[in-house]
Amino acid sequence: MIGPVLAIVVLVLTWGRDLPALVVTLVAVVLGGAVLAAVHHAEVVAHRVGEPFGSLVLAVAVTIIEVALIITLMLSGGAKTASLPRDTVFAAVMITCNGIVGLSLLLGALRYKVTRFNAEGTGAALATVATLTTLSLVLPTFTTSRPGPEFSPSQLTFAAFASLGLY
Repeated sequence: MIGPVLAIVVLVLTWGRDLPALVVTLVAVVLGGAVLAAVHHAEVVAHRVGEPFGSLVLAVAVTIIEVALIITLMLSGGAKTASLPRDTVFAAVMITCNGIVGLSLLLGALRYKVTRFNAEGTGAALATVATLTTLSLVLPTFTTSRPGPEFSPSQLTFAAFASLGLY
């Protein structure tokens, strides 16, 4: 119970201030600890509820943490952070598709010499990721209802429901 209280105290004491490097490092360590504790609790819940709901619990927990961090950065950064959500989603897609998959294949090949995977599940997952990526990162560039790579409110509503349906 001390963790969330400590996190709120640190947030209140540091909000909107220019901090020395030592304090920024301390805040980063506390934030990292809070995130790891939250993910650990989500993992405990995921083990208790079992598959497939456990995977959903973990995915939702990580998504909530990521969205909270993005919103916090956007609130403290002003107008210059408008592209932060799009850039973060792109980074997550790249890390997932290239980093995690590549590392898994490399480590599997080093350990077992031949790596096997479920092509049926892999194809469905990659198709969903490709569709969500196109919908959220590529399509806004080609819409003409608003200047820049932005959806109009009705397009954003459609994209939200389409993403929810795919999820």
